[in-house]
Amino acid sequence: MSTETAPTADRVVAPPPAGWEEARSRVYAVGLAAALPAVARPLADIDGSTLAEPLTTRTDLPAFPTSSVDGWAVRGTGPWRVVGRVLAGSTPAPLTEDGTTVEIATGAMVPEGATAVLRVEESTTADGLVRGTPRETPEWRQPGEEAYADEELLPVGTPVDPAVIGLAASCGHDTLRVRRAPRAALLVFGDELLTAGPPAAGRVRDALGPAVPGWLRRYGCQIRPSDVVGPVADTLPAHVAALRSALAGADLVCTTGGTMNGPVDHLHPTLEALGADYVVNTVAVRPGFPMLLARLAGHDGRIRFVAGLPGNPQSAIVALVSLVAPLLAGLQGRSMPVLPQATLAEAVPGRGDHTHLALVRLDRAAGTASPVRHVGSAMLRGLAGADGFAVIRPGTSGEPGDRVPIVPLPLLPGERAS
Repeated sequence: MSTETAPTADRVVAPPPAGWEEARSRVYAVGLAAALPAVARPLADIDGSTLAEPLTTRTDLPAFPTSSVDGWAVRGTGPWRVVGRVLAGSTPAPLTEDGTTVEIATGAMVPEGATAVLRVEESTTADGLVRGTPRETPEWRQPGEEAYADEELLPVGTPVDPAVIGLAASCGHDTLRVRRAPRAALLVFGDELLTAGPPAAGRVRDALGPAVPGWLRRYGCQIRPSDVVGPVADTLPAHVAALRSALAGADLVCTTGGTMNGPVDHLHPTLEALGADYVVNTVAVRPGFPMLLARLAGHDGRIRFVAGLPGNPQSAIVALVSLVAPLLAGLQGRSMPVLPQATLAEAVPGRGDHTHLALVRLDRAAGTASPVRHVGSAMLRGLAGADGFAVIRPGTSGEPGDRVPIVPLPLLPGERAS
């Protein structure tokens, strides 16, 4: 195991923390290197997954010329003699004579030999003849107007949402090859935590056990109520047993608390006992210090990951957006998340040589970000009213009018930001 620490006669010296942007890049790279296997799934089962192969069309789109209006498919100049009707879902006989027409419905196949489609509202009928003037612009959709057969419409790594599913269906697909959703588990550390009722008698309510699974689902993970365990007893054997059990069924195990090196912080010794290697051990970001990401190779050769989230609730969410989000993007074969930018409406202080992730509310119409109140590491009130975090880089502060990156809080799979 690589502990990234150097022993001395009296103590273990921790390495300097990784820069925030460096840490994001590092965990994304190891996630991509361990990308989950591709599986074929029916369209009904792939919302929130990721394309493992390009989406292509099986035919031209449309596959045949289709009327875009209700009216008359005509041949030659009018008036036209009615010789039939064409409804959607049928194959019409060709129009072989000038001066003939068939009634046609929107979406129906245009018969071979038709020279125009006349809108029903712009036509008249009398004595079995149809009269009117077709518009100059054709009133039907040509084959390949949207796409040609075998054309690539979406690349590998595209997140699947209802729009993608609908497009795949229109292309004639019944199944697609996608990256399966990562399986996650959560271990809550801390004997001082209550799991019901109000805080009292020196014990605080666990806020992360109920909340973190929802965040993980929004990042595309599968996590069941039975995958959330804790509080785990503050002993090394209990931590080792809980983490070993969680890793048996998960690609990613998140833990809360225990990321320091105090007398009841057993995460680091647990990782050592299980033979883990650190990908990142502490990040120079505030709030959120300290956090970590480690990896282990299972008996099946597959890599599992452990994300150590701080025990303070807001710090834990900072760790999620900083380390877990880019890791999961890699595991799902997606691109590294690109951070949007916004203009600061108010000043945001820096945090010295650490990156400051400051909770903000976005005015999307104005393109601005305003800091929120109640943003201490142990507070969740500000988080509940925020849209994301403004990134204030080390050695700087944010001034009104500055353009800064924004780390958005995750949406449900399939949702798009407004």
